[in-house]
Amino acid sequence: MPQFEAFFEEYSLKVFGAMCLVAGNRQEAEEITQDAFLRVWERWDRVSNLEDPAGFLFRTAMNVFRDRTRRATLAARRTLGLADRTDDLAAVEDRNELVSAMRRLTPHQRAALVLTGYLGYSSSEAAGILGVQASTVRALSTKGRATARATAEGRR
Repeated sequence: MPQFEAFFEEYSLKVFGAMCLVAGNRQEAEEITQDAFLRVWERWDRVSNLEDPAGFLFRTAMNVFRDRTRRATLAARRTLGLADRTDDLAAVEDRNELVSAMRRLTPHQRAALVLTGYLGYSSSEAAGILGVQASTVRALSTKGRATARATAEGRR
């Protein structure tokens, strides 16, 4: 499928980068990216006709991330009882200021910031990808930016 190959070439690094920021782990991001592209490829005959196939891809990747997080949380609760929640980004090496600032954000705030700030989607487009209202995306982004800014200023 030459169309899908071009689509993959154009968006694979963007999705991978976004998922690295959201998941905070390169291996996890790679697996999420692969799963998302597989799901899109399985439905390519319909997805290719959508107004925004890339939006569908990013929404699929976010859904894969949420599903994996939910399953991991349930497995941990079953295995460890009601274990304390830990931030997935805490395990990532503290190599740059962006990752340090993103650590304190909720997954929803990270997703909103990545979609609007990193990938350039409008709040309406990001809302469609995340399945929430545009006002929710704006609120998550505002709160996330404020938290990230406070974290970055605290490190200086």
